Amino acid sequence: MASPAESVAFIGLGVMGYGMAVNLRTKLDRNTTMYICDVSEAAIERFKDEVGSRGPIEVVKNGAEAAEAADTLFSMLPDGPAVKSVYLDETTGVLAGVRKAAASSPINKLIVECGTIENATILEVAKASIDTEKALPGGSVLDFVDAPVSGGPNGATGGTLAFMVGTDRPDTAFDRVQSYLKYMGRPDSIFLCGGIGAGVSFKIINNYISAVASLASSEALNIGVKLGLDPKRLTDVINASGGQTWITSNINPPELRRRFPYRTVQEGPREYVPINAANAPSAMLTNAQWVASSQSRPMHEQY
Repeated sequence: MASPAESVAFIGLGVMGYGMAVNLRTKLDRNTTMYICDVSEAAIERFKDEVGSRGPIEVVKNGAEAAEAADTLFSMLPDGPAVKSVYLDETTGVLAGVRKAAASSPINKLIVECGTIENATILEVAKASIDTEKALPGGSVLDFVDAPVSGGPNGATGGTLAFMVGTDRPDTAFDRVQSYLKYMGRPDSIFLCGGIGAGVSFKIINNYISAVASLASSEALNIGVKLGLDPKRLTDVINASGGQTWITSNINPPELRRRFPYRTVQEGPREYVPINAANAPSAMLTNAQWVASSQSRPMHEQY
């Protein structure tokens, strides 16, 4: 397996990205410089306070500065518009930084987006990356990889994420990206899913199943409560039977168990941490619908 390069950048210290970046900085060689970028100054200061002793950390202002400085760049961004801004902006974007870095000598850079982003955006950035590489000096290499994750904030913090990797260069880029992903996830759960865009397609399909399971389990428990059933006993029975899913075991509903994965440190019936936007299930379903429609396989429901 390839060895990590001398410098790494991470853009996006949000709910998922923060834990991923902490694990990366903690497990990288102490001599490896890590560049970080985020819109939140508080997140940056917290990161420096938490892992600044683990090795050199430098703050950069945007994707261009990150890509110019680092050999390998990871981003964990919330949506398509953010990805387009961070990667494609002509002045501050990642690809602008790549072009600047290659102005004096050939480069070999790996850039990786780990968010759950719609396929069209991933493919747009991939095409722009290919076009950028073609215009670089001879011998230069630019690999763009999509590597969305599964495991939630707990997995990001614990370094136990699963990664779904899409790359058109499996013989080179996959080996290289694995050398970093193992620091943020389980080595046996880093999956090569296919060409560029396959990673996010796998993730969207997984999210579709998860969203449907979440909605179904919520409605089922609501019916049970209205029937006067004990929701704790109902949950126990479901989890010992054919209706069990990851959602019923880990997410829904949190007030039924004292020890719950997404509780805060405080005790109380409803003191748990929201882990995503309120419109997340709708976004999951819409993304899945887009994937199906792109293959002329429209879903029965319109979300």
